[in-house]
Amino acid sequence: MVNGGRVKEWICINFARNVQDSAARSFCRQLADMCEISGMDFSKDPLLPPLCTRAEHVERALRAHYRDAMNILKPLGRELDLLIAILPDNNGPLYGNLKRICETDLGLVSQCCLTKHVFKTTQQYLANVALKINVKVGGRNTVLVDALSRRIPLVSDRPTIIFGADVTHPHPGEDSSPSIAAVVASQDWPEVTKYAGLVSAQTRRQELIQDLFKVWQDPQRGTVNGGMVRELLLSFHRSTGQKPQRIIFYRYYLNLSMSNWRYCIEPHTFFFQGWC
Repeated sequence: MVNGGRVKEWICINFARNVQDSAARSFCRQLADMCEISGMDFSKDPLLPPLCTRAEHVERALRAHYRDAMNILKPLGRELDLLIAILPDNNGPLYGNLKRICETDLGLVSQCCLTKHVFKTTQQYLANVALKINVKVGGRNTVLVDALSRRIPLVSDRPTIIFGADVTHPHPGEDSSPSIAAVVASQDWPEVTKYAGLVSAQTRRQELIQDLFKVWQDPQRGTVNGGMVRELLLSFHRSTGQKPQRIIFYRYYLNLSMSNWRYCIEPHTFFFQGWC
């Protein structure tokens, strides 16, 4: 662990029927200790006692426990940093539902742990989970030696942001499903080891990323620029205090003809030239 993240306020929800409250508390205490030992600034005790509930009540339990936590934190001007969720080993749609609610509705970082690891906890497992949590809360686990010594070609000499983008299409027969575009961008320099990501649903089978750049007219503000690239550029500026002087953009394509290649690449290049 190179840079330890900070988790001062956290909660736990136990969705496993066979995990007693005492076992959930003990597991959370061991995990908190490991995070602290590994180099994080991690509070040993949860903000609230662990909540035990059933998997079918995931949305109600998440919202209620989150609301109870924020009722304490909001008057103090603080935020909830982490949810630790204990899940049954066979959890069906629970994992996906939990992640969807936390990430799209509550804006809450979550770490899921299976029941088998609660009953048979090893130091190696706790250390691995601590590394996962550290990255999720803004810490850094690894860094390139050449980055520290500023010896990466085309990166180290001036503030550089690295983008990566791809579009995932639905399987044949899934006529109602959209394609999903994803864009990530580095958020630190010169290390370029921390990345933020955005996803967007778009017209199915469309290879061009439709939300990469947006321009629209606002009655009050006039021409407004937006889109995924702009959000990530602003995030880079907030994180580093600098504007990138170089942009490296990796775009993944599979089995494209030359005409399709130009169709996908040239609009991206055009927009970048216009913005920068």
